[in-house]
Amino acid sequence: MEPTHLEALLQRRNDDDFMLCSYEELGTFLDGLVTLKRGPSPKKSTETSEKVVDLTNNLILKKLRIALKLKEAEVEIIFGLAEVELSKQQLASLFRKEGHKNFKACSDELLMAFLDGLDEFYFIGGDMEE
Repeated sequence: MEPTHLEALLQRRNDDDFMLCSYEELGTFLDGLVTLKRGPSPKKSTETSEKVVDLTNNLILKKLRIALKLKEAEVEIIFGLAEVELSKQQLASLFRKEGHKNFKACSDELLMAFLDGLDEFYFIGGDMEE
């Protein structure tokens, strides 16, 4: 990846140089973040990592929760910082497997609210290092 492309991806949405990343770039980033923060998964082999998985908003949310070791209460706080109130059941339904009777698809607006709340959460709480 070219440094200028990376810099554009790291800009805030309101900045002139901002560029959206592709789902492939986002998926690679999230997998790397999970590995960096949690270590390699003993369940995954090299064959599994080559398997292409459709990246959904629910999967993005789940990978962020795993990588950042967020507990249910912290996820509630993050949504609260974005002024989104979810019951425990609504929150749990976002992390269910697709096809489960209580699964709820995460909308773009809900994911963006989570990301905004996450930004606020770490801005208030300091940096992400333990």
